[in-house]
Amino acid sequence: MPYIDTPETNALKLKVENILSKIPDFIDENKNLKINVIKDCADNGNVKLLEPLLKNSKTKKAFFTPVLDSYVFNTARFKEFLEYSSACNSYSKYLGQKIGLYMGDSSLLDRNEVVLNFPFKDCVLEGGQRKEDGLDTYFEYDEKKGEYIEKQGKRREVFYNEVLAQDEIDSLFSPKAFCNAKRYEKGKNTSCKDIKRDSEINKSRGLPEDTVTDNLIIKGNNLLALHSLKKEFAGKVKLIYIDVPYNTGSDSFSYNDNFNHSSWLTFMKNRLEIAHELLREDGTIFIQCDDNEMAYLQVLMNEIFDFIQIVEIKMNEGAANEFQNPFMPKNCEYGLYYAKKYFARKYKPLWIKSNYDKAYNLYVENFEEKDFKKWKVITLKSALEKNMIAEEKINKFITDNAERIFRLISPKGCGKGLNDAMERSKKSNSWDIYKREEKDDILTYKGGMVRFYIKNIGYDAKGNREIQKELGSLWSDIKTTGIAPEGGVKLKNGKKPEVLLSRVIEMATEESDIVLDYHLGSGTTAAVAHKMNRQYIGIEQLDYGENDSVVRLQNVINGDQSGISKFVDWQGGGSFVYLELAKKNEKALEQISACKSLEELVVLFDELCQKYFLHYNVRVKEFREEIESERFKQLSLKQQKEMFSRMLDLNQLYVNVDDRHDKNTGLMKNDIAITEDFYQLKKDSE
Repeated sequence: MPYIDTPETNALKLKVENILSKIPDFIDENKNLKINVIKDCADNGNVKLLEPLLKNSKTKKAFFTPVLDSYVFNTARFKEFLEYSSACNSYSKYLGQKIGLYMGDSSLLDRNEVVLNFPFKDCVLEGGQRKEDGLDTYFEYDEKKGEYIEKQGKRREVFYNEVLAQDEIDSLFSPKAFCNAKRYEKGKNTSCKDIKRDSEINKSRGLPEDTVTDNLIIKGNNLLALHSLKKEFAGKVKLIYIDVPYNTGSDSFSYNDNFNHSSWLTFMKNRLEIAHELLREDGTIFIQCDDNEMAYLQVLMNEIFDFIQIVEIKMNEGAANEFQNPFMPKNCEYGLYYAKKYFARKYKPLWIKSNYDKAYNLYVENFEEKDFKKWKVITLKSALEKNMIAEEKINKFITDNAERIFRLISPKGCGKGLNDAMERSKKSNSWDIYKREEKDDILTYKGGMVRFYIKNIGYDAKGNREIQKELGSLWSDIKTTGIAPEGGVKLKNGKKPEVLLSRVIEMATEESDIVLDYHLGSGTTAAVAHKMNRQYIGIEQLDYGENDSVVRLQNVINGDQSGISKFVDWQGGGSFVYLELAKKNEKALEQISACKSLEELVVLFDELCQKYFLHYNVRVKEFREEIESERFKQLSLKQQKEMFSRMLDLNQLYVNVDDRHDKNTGLMKNDIAITEDFYQLKKDSE
């Protein structure tokens, strides 16, 4: 029966909180109860929880049932009471004057769990938002029933969504060694032992002269790669763009992105915190997402970055997904635009092609006259008629004569000088001028401020004048159909148009600035940055085969003419360096995943024990006996693989830099050389 607010239950709540708060293991640094830790102790019948509850008469009566001469702890009743008293299933709640995301009893920002991976295509992720978020399934043999029973405990979804609590993290975020380094240039790739550091480029962008200037593509876990970049790139990245896993379950090409909310938010938080450290003080981050997680993500972003704007991006016509959505077809995604420091950010206004704005309806006939007070004004309609301009040539006439076409506006709060000029022109029924120091003069006419249409004229890719308008927060002009072959990689539904990335990069960076994308996918961000002469760092864990970012960037270097190439007059050239995080236990996970039978897993067992790092609680002898038992053989191959994977220490997925000379790492001389050069270890030791 659910608990309800009564004097008795409120008194019991206070009593329980008072008892538990005196146990150091049950409170955090802010003196808040660690509800999930207490639940685990309840499930395990831990003495440090049961003893104080038994000693108090009120809690003894509430949560223990007398059986003969003993008392049995009612775990379900106690956990239900915890949920009632702590609002454990609440995501957002009011705390003082601040609204934030909550998971269980504490703020998301105060929790220290680390989600290592996003889901892989061959795995099934537990979906949905439930009270059990944060728990994991495991298997325990029941002697009475003679079978394995699925149970729940602290989450550790090894294949796809590994979660570590802070007290389990040892060397996880230590810088990782690199291997298989290659430099890709036009028509060739060669083994790479060193990284370029161009002092002149670094001087021009205000960075230390020894900053890396090579473009980098890094293969490996993006969280660990970001931490490995910290020493070299902290405070140096100008723009971060990421197209995140949308958490919808509809991603069809490389991974099932259906996280539950808590795992997804923790996954994002872990990476955004280190991303914040990598940004320059004037840097910005642009995250593209859909409406499935946008609201949650915005609250999380507000805690870490300074908000700038939300951009709505038209991504399709809606017809393609009309059968997937029971309501209106979804044709819009969102760009969350944030700064590391709001007032330090730099923004470049952008202009896009537009139709003629009919508000500009006045025309200066004698524009050649130097004395503007002698200008003769007629309507634009009259000018078109006088010049006998046909309907199909109106846009050309307007574009060619934009200097003499204008409209009147009445700005608010514009200051005394401009107001006086407008008032004078109103009284004279003619022209006047407001002269501004160190800025262009402003003309007024008949009581209004003059705005000439020339400010709406820009240039297309061929250098021809065209009508434009300043880009706003609704991006509905980007073509999203027919882009599948862009870059020579054909992920039909898995990439963004190059013109979209060029827009984000153009408004937030200058040439040679560093652009980072740690969900690189097929490499659109890197390809566009390369063509626009920005330095880039791309991180991706998955291998996309013939559609991989490395393949795409080779095409770019060789002169790819798709996407924005014609607009920027791309002719090819440049280079990038490919690096891999050197794998340790990650290799073991890949080997386990590749096994096609229990027999293959059994053969692999000795290698796992000898070559890889096992979790501290693994009993090798007992596990060896277990995998040969009939009951283990009755499990599905997926369950067998999962149990094998739980043997491994997740702190040791990749090789730490400090272990680079250990022969057991398998690193070659070139691997050690590129690692030491990247981290400048030889320089540091001199």
